Amino acid sequence: MIKNYIQVAMRNLKRHKFFSFINIFGLAISMSVCLGIIMLVADQLTYDRYNTKRDRVYRVITRNLNPDGSSSGNDYSTSPQPVAQAMLEEYTGVAKAVRIRRGFGNNWLELDPGRDINIPISGFFVDQDALDVFEYELELGDPKTALKDPYSVVITSKAAKKLFSNNNPVGEVIKVGKLGEYKVTGVLKETEHKSHIVFEGLASYSTIKSLEADSTFDRNDSGWDNFTAGWVYLLLEEGQSPTEIERHLNDFAKKQQVDKAESKDERKIEFYLQNLSSITPGGFINNPIGPFMPRIFVYFFGGLALIVMVTSCFNYTNLSIARALTRAKEIGIRKVNGAYRYQIFSQFISEAVIMSLFALGLSLLFLLAVKPFMLNLRFAQALRWDLEGNIYVYSVFVVFSICVGLLAGFFPAVILSKFQPVKVFKNIGGSLKLFSRMGLRKSLLVVQFTLSLIFILSVLLLYNQLQLFVKADHGFDMANKINVQLNRSSYGALKTQLGSYGTIQSIAAASHVPATGVTYGDNFKKQLSDKESSMVDYFVVDEGYLENMGIPLLAGKNFDAQAGDKNKSWIIINEEAVKSFQFATPHDAIGEFIYNAFDSSKFEIIGVIKDYNHQMMMSKVEAMALRYNPEQFNILQVKYTGSREDAVKNIEAAWAKVNPTLKLDYRDFEEEVRSFYKTVFADFVNIIGVIAFMAIVISCLGLLGMATYTTETRLKEISIRKVLGSSNRSLVLLLSKSFILLIVIAIVLAVPAAWFINNLWLQLIAYRTELSIGVIGSGVLILIALGGLTIGSQTIRAAWANPVDNLKND
Repeated sequence: MIKNYIQVAMRNLKRHKFFSFINIFGLAISMSVCLGIIMLVADQLTYDRYNTKRDRVYRVITRNLNPDGSSSGNDYSTSPQPVAQAMLEEYTGVAKAVRIRRGFGNNWLELDPGRDINIPISGFFVDQDALDVFEYELELGDPKTALKDPYSVVITSKAAKKLFSNNNPVGEVIKVGKLGEYKVTGVLKETEHKSHIVFEGLASYSTIKSLEADSTFDRNDSGWDNFTAGWVYLLLEEGQSPTEIERHLNDFAKKQQVDKAESKDERKIEFYLQNLSSITPGGFINNPIGPFMPRIFVYFFGGLALIVMVTSCFNYTNLSIARALTRAKEIGIRKVNGAYRYQIFSQFISEAVIMSLFALGLSLLFLLAVKPFMLNLRFAQALRWDLEGNIYVYSVFVVFSICVGLLAGFFPAVILSKFQPVKVFKNIGGSLKLFSRMGLRKSLLVVQFTLSLIFILSVLLLYNQLQLFVKADHGFDMANKINVQLNRSSYGALKTQLGSYGTIQSIAAASHVPATGVTYGDNFKKQLSDKESSMVDYFVVDEGYLENMGIPLLAGKNFDAQAGDKNKSWIIINEEAVKSFQFATPHDAIGEFIYNAFDSSKFEIIGVIKDYNHQMMMSKVEAMALRYNPEQFNILQVKYTGSREDAVKNIEAAWAKVNPTLKLDYRDFEEEVRSFYKTVFADFVNIIGVIAFMAIVISCLGLLGMATYTTETRLKEISIRKVLGSSNRSLVLLLSKSFILLIVIAIVLAVPAAWFINNLWLQLIAYRTELSIGVIGSGVLILIALGGLTIGSQTIRAAWANPVDNLKND
């Protein structure tokens, strides 16, 4: 029987080639996107699954609390480093605790603007139990002692090949910038295992004491008060409940907060545990240790794929019901010959599944074309997405394809298998005419074009938002400026050397570039006795910063190069900070003092500057300050006159004189500021644009199929009307008006829906575009043009056909 179903299905596919093509092509387009997302999610689900102890490994998550004890909504994957030792020494239930500290070499994110190109490695400081807890296997070296001594490091096999020419680098030395020299004590075995922790080297945690002793690291970073310097992972004992450990963690937190009740710092936190297997995909969290996929991405991509997939299924349903007339007699004859309803149902379901499997084959070809696009997205590269397939993934593809076939074919199979032979043979036209008035097919088309227009309008809005960010005035000067990464270079010597060139207009030092997603911040109080403090973002800058950035002083004075260390006790604030500290005017703030809530350090306000967008323009301007500390300068902002090429040559020459052994790392200031917007919004424009294109193509294919079927069933009517004197124009209008009405209804539904959906994300952005008449008009014109072209291709062909050809056999 199954063989018979397949034979009949193949026969119908060949007989109705045009409709089969529309269905298969539409399904294949949407399935290719779905398959790509399945591969992406499947890849993420392999992270850390190799670890046989994963059910007992947990990461300690820190949750910031409001003063009243409620959650602030800010969760951090980092936690205070003393938590690890406290869990081992003061409580039971924890077998091992591993501290992981940032600061060894570069960060894992290759797009990080702060990467030092002179440091050959990226990684972390870790406790020696890290190799056991995370099951990192050494190819060379002794895992029991590899991370025991200070200044020892274990490197990956790839890093070993990159750094050394010999096959056994154990005993070799790596210089890691100002952190000193590290002896290679082990090489990790190269495997296919994927971990959410990405590194090239793991240095011994015992090194940190030496780095704190020589002031390379701040001692406070290792204390209870800092929960952003590193991560803590716990290996629970067999059978130990994580809930019980969470209770111990929060008992520890309460104890620390009680001990500090009389201190200046009123920060409140609590802890909870996150299992190793739930990190990726997982909830969005601050300070990720490595690349991970937020669960919201899975929902977002899955939702888009589902919409396109359902749209394709609509096409199949629509065309199957439209062709009911041609299949009715077949169904009647089969039932007269003894076929049961379930057999008819099985026949149509099998046809849908077979068509879906054909679409799967074509979609795999489309996936080869879509895959490079997905992997070339900037955030895909940043998060190191991988779309490699395996036997399990391809098995899921087949199951998914069968499910799509069942979904697409279920409704037509139910409807068509209900036909009764008596009614079919007695009055086939009348019975199906009643059926066609149900409006189901028209409703499906309206839904398809409504979704298409929503996507089109969303793409236009995203593009306009991107342009707004790219062209916006942030309130500071970005023109003709290059950022030079200091990377351990002498700030004063390089600035002096650069100043000797005539093309260099001004030079300023800063801790980081504004509006690029990096923000320093501290809580400040107006009086030490105040219970409430105000959060203030800050930049560390020198006396040339305001001139270099073109930021006007509203009151007071600038930092003074002749004042030396006295500058460190001064602070310059913006207008929002004036309001935050409740000064009446900028002039009233001059000479007043504010206090750091953490360490009670005292700062005199010497100047007030005009507000500018120091954060990304998704946020409104908030309280901000400028501070002075040459030890925290990371970049030089070099403003030049004349050509960029001449300026770069002068920068290279100055660098070569000051740092002959170091590589130069520089970027255009404006490009660095705009790059975040391009990374995020440009990628979303591309993604939504591709989805919109697919949705409109699928919708037009469905409309093409319906228009073709409608014109074919009315060819005799059209020919008779033409013989009786109807013009081609009137016939085109007659055939098109019902479809045009559907597009108009779709427009009426889509515009308010697009406004509502897009306002959900637009309201989260401080500086935003809007769904204007121009955007709506452009989207509607695109939809009408594509829909009109699709309908016209069939109606014009039918209207211009020779009546003799259609009536010669009657």
